Amino acid sequence: MKAWVLHDIGDIRFEDVDKPKPGQGEVLVRVRAAGICGSDIPRTFDTGSHKMPLILGHEFAGSVEEVGEGVDPAWVGARVGVFPLIPCRNCSQCLKGRYELCRDYDYLGSRSNGAFAEYVTLPEKNLIMLPDNVSFEEAAMLEPMAVAVHAIRGIMHEDDDKDLRIAVYGLGTIGMFVTMFLKAAGFNNLILLGNKQKQKETILSMGIPESCYYDGSDDNAIIQISGAGGADVVFECVGKSQTFASAIDITSPMGRVILMGNPYSDMTLPRDIYWKILRNQLTVTGTWNSSFTGKADDDWHYVLDHLASGIDGADSIISHRFKLEDLRDGLDIMHEKREEYGKIMIG
Repeated sequence: MKAWVLHDIGDIRFEDVDKPKPGQGEVLVRVRAAGICGSDIPRTFDTGSHKMPLILGHEFAGSVEEVGEGVDPAWVGARVGVFPLIPCRNCSQCLKGRYELCRDYDYLGSRSNGAFAEYVTLPEKNLIMLPDNVSFEEAAMLEPMAVAVHAIRGIMHEDDDKDLRIAVYGLGTIGMFVTMFLKAAGFNNLILLGNKQKQKETILSMGIPESCYYDGSDDNAIIQISGAGGADVVFECVGKSQTFASAIDITSPMGRVILMGNPYSDMTLPRDIYWKILRNQLTVTGTWNSSFTGKADDDWHYVLDHLASGIDGADSIISHRFKLEDLRDGLDIMHEKREEYGKIMIG
């Protein structure tokens, strides 16, 4: 089969590799759509993956072509989404059903071969069946959507007050999905901080008023938001010291800051910002990955239910589409930032 193989940092090649065979408890999935994640860029160009050579790609959907021993043959032909984290199922967190917190996990596209290929093998337990009205492209975004939902469901569970003033700082893919699901849940008092015209256009296409949008790179916008009382909840979706500090700045007393952005480098805080956490009695929370238990109440089923019912905004986040053989073009757009982009889809 054809696949993009990362041989070393910066050395990714489109080449022929052996088509994998499903083992015990595994299935062979034909990849129908795959998204490029922001984490794929440093993995390709800066840090490498946990082992190399390796096929990258962890946001994807497809159809089951073959099953291994012990797998129900009824899966053959099924349209599926895929949870890319493969838990050990034996550690203390796995035994509590918190598979996203597994201490000895595998991961498609960073530790094991992933989906920037024609086919991929994975455990049957990592599959989720797709409704007929959910497209492969939508399903390829299940993973980042579930990450967004995992972060916001704490707000929905703890406080059903739809008047909460909520800020989303950073409108990349994750920030857009946080915005989309907040709106779907009925939270309309939003403060959205981006830095690109494409981001502004996307939130307007979701039916969100232009008055909700601010230029997050403008210090005056931060002063304006803070002066107007700030936000009860702030989702920090960037992962930089400056935006972390600004998120603290715009959080109202007794408010919450939820950290989602993967850090670009070491995170530091000026002393006066640290004092604001103390004196305003803020709660700073980390969030990681998503809940996938196979049960109807996990994050993935929440997302799938909303997609099946026609949630607005998913398609608008896709900015580019490339064939598998042209994947490098998508990687370069994101790496070189030579044009504005949202989610880049391969299929």
